[in-house]
Amino acid sequence: MDQFAVIMPAAGRSARFGGPKNKLFEEIADVTVFRRALDAFLRRKDVACIVIATGPGQTPSDFLGDQSSPDSRLIFTPGGSSRAESVFRALKQVPERIGWVAVHDAARPLISQNLIDRTFAAALQHGAAVPALAVPWTIKQATGPLPAKVQRTLPRHELWAMQTPQVMRRKDLLAAYERSAVSLEQVTDDVQLLELAGKDVWLVEGEERNLKITTQTDLQIARMLVAADEKQSMT
Repeated sequence: MDQFAVIMPAAGRSARFGGPKNKLFEEIADVTVFRRALDAFLRRKDVACIVIATGPGQTPSDFLGDQSSPDSRLIFTPGGSSRAESVFRALKQVPERIGWVAVHDAARPLISQNLIDRTFAAALQHGAAVPALAVPWTIKQATGPLPAKVQRTLPRHELWAMQTPQVMRRKDLLAAYERSAVSLEQVTDDVQLLELAGKDVWLVEGEERNLKITTQTDLQIARMLVAADEKQSMT
């Protein structure tokens, strides 16, 4: 069985969330956002290690609570000043014996096993894979801030919104980081570095419920989805 390492960047400040608490520690049906995302990968036999990039002053107990015997596959490492830097730092902690890495947003708590299965499978077949959703809106290109003059309308049928996990060979991602011609602050997507390095990236069908908790509204939607799941399981 091919083995995967999972990188979970968790060093963000939750600036857009706006609540008094870090969004990763908000609860959905008594389980934190972070824990739901983590558990989706801990239950898998093909995941050999999970590296969590933490923010300043954060400790493993902040993420795991009072759990006395955490899973031996967990590795905690300090994150960086940007998401890409956090991923790079975590990537360096992945053992060389593990051939594949999956980068998953710690703020995506409703990831399904089916989505992980098909993204892992596509990566093994093509070298790199990402779940994506078709963009349902008309997108205009303009130089902001608003008000701004429209430059052109982008062809909607060619636009896809990225999700995670983003899965690729460990050595390919490491080489792409080491040879990157752009600053890490400019990198907003993990496979973007592979694209810049000339590597192929394939898209697989994502899931609408694999939402990222960015705002308070996102959290409420996630809570409603989980409540609906629990209600259905009781009928």
